[in-house]
Amino acid sequence: MNVTIVGAGVAGLTCAHAFAERGARVTILERRAGTGQGCSWYAGGMLAPWCERESAEPLVAELGFESLDYWRREVPDVPKEGSLVLAPPRDLPDLRRFARRTEGFEWVDGAKIAALEPDLEGRFDQGLFFPTEAHLEPRKALAALTAKLVNEHDVTIRYETDADGEVAGQADIVVDCRGLAARDQLADLRGVKGEMLVLFTREIALKRPVRMLHPRIPVYVVPRGDGHFMIGATSIENDERGRVTGRSMLELLSAVYALHPAFGEAEVVEIGADVRPAFPDNLPRIRKRGRTIYVNGFYRHGFLLAPALARRAAAVAFDGAHFPEVMDEDRREW
Repeated sequence: MNVTIVGAGVAGLTCAHAFAERGARVTILERRAGTGQGCSWYAGGMLAPWCERESAEPLVAELGFESLDYWRREVPDVPKEGSLVLAPPRDLPDLRRFARRTEGFEWVDGAKIAALEPDLEGRFDQGLFFPTEAHLEPRKALAALTAKLVNEHDVTIRYETDADGEVAGQADIVVDCRGLAARDQLADLRGVKGEMLVLFTREIALKRPVRMLHPRIPVYVVPRGDGHFMIGATSIENDERGRVTGRSMLELLSAVYALHPAFGEAEVVEIGADVRPAFPDNLPRIRKRGRTIYVNGFYRHGFLLAPALARRAAAVAFDGAHFPEVMDEDRREW
């Protein structure tokens, strides 16, 4: 089977891997100069299916457990330190509300928080610890996956390439993983903007992602190593790429300062924004039209959902499989 994957973000690369493992000859077409340079470039990389149950439907967690195993198996350096959810004392009702909506955690007191993250000693009295969750560095993970595709599976990647002519002429199956650009075929996609910061400081160290339940913008802080922390992320209902607003920066920095004042003196080394593709219910889809399979709608959960959707897309192509949880439209309210 000759398979062309359109798009080389986390969706495209994991689909390429799933199809190549089934024996397909895979070509990836990417309009940018490298892999993972769209939404994937700005992702947090949290593999936190339990935490996501707080605000997402159960399907997101179910798919996320499968993807968590995938990343641990397929790429190096996936820290298995769990994740921590905290709130200032005045916001403990929000922490209890978070706990009611999810599972897989243990309540921790100030002493246990200090044992998990010594630099947070004395700052919080209660928190939630999710020991089975993990995180990765998205850019490094996609670079490792790209190398695996090229070196172990003979996948061809063509950059700065217009897909139209080749897709029409040579592929048995086309897998469209273009994200929001696929609105020319998927009219019900919408954009949800996300803004992020990367800070650098030697004054604090964290081993695991920390979610801070802040009354204005709940944020997550993801350690990237060598004193770098990814701070994210806003969710704004528009499709304006690239521009980070002053209000968003102030709110992100205010929330992370509440986690630890050392972040107030941190260096801002990167500011970024992009637009996530989402369907009306914020759940992912696989749609098959002729010989084209669309894999899209990951919303805020790209790394958490992509491997599970990729495996299903390959089964649709090779086995004629049908997965109602991501393919049946009539089970959702539009």
